[in-house]
Amino acid sequence: MIWSRILILWDMRGAIIGDIVGSTHEFTNRVSSKEFELFPYGSTFTDDTVLTIAEG
Repeated sequence: MIWSRILILWDMRGAIIGDIVGSTHEFTNRVSSKEFELFPYGSTFTDDTVLTIAEG
């Protein structure tokens, strides 16, 4: 049972990482280029990250 939950969270890692990467660009600092720092200072989990994990 615990392993199935771990595997689900492992499969969701892309959504979780993407949310953390975009956390500093969510409302300001729009990125119009494909070149930007992935984890700048201030990157953190958001409410969307929590909801993603709760759904898993």
